[in-house]
Amino acid sequence: MDEVVQRGRGADLPPVTLYGLLRLRVDVFVVEQHCAYPELDGRDLDPTTVHFWTGPDEAPQACLRLLTEPTGDRRIGRVCTTAAARGRGVAARLIGAALDEIGDAACVLDAQAHLTRLYGGFGFAPNGPGYEWDGVLHVPMRRAGRAPFVSRFESGRGHGT
Repeated sequence: MDEVVQRGRGADLPPVTLYGLLRLRVDVFVVEQHCAYPELDGRDLDPTTVHFWTGPDEAPQACLRLLTEPTGDRRIGRVCTTAAARGRGVAARLIGAALDEIGDAACVLDAQAHLTRLYGGFGFAPNGPGYEWDGVLHVPMRRAGRAPFVSRFESGRGHGT
């Protein structure tokens, strides 16, 4: 199933969409994974936060958010999928859309340990020791920014004879 990836800035989302995204995250992280933590961390409505999701606005099948860190790095986080939509490549489509959005910028994330291969396929590599968060092993990962290609002709070199 090739579901359309939707995107929107937090403050611009209709309430039914934002509610659907937050409910999905709570259903997966807090209820299913038994992680009692403050899911509503104040960053969803930040003007630089971009949400990506598939499925109907009131009941998304998968979602993630893209943040801008104080360092300027972009951060992918809160990647989750309903049990019914897992194994269909939906999360990979969302990650691809987020990376298309940021282009060549550096990007970080904290992967649940069992998902490091998924993120590795997008160029992310571990960049620190693993840690446990609410009983779930996580691995910090980073995808280095890529400098845009400049041909030798554009750089002023290479205008030879």
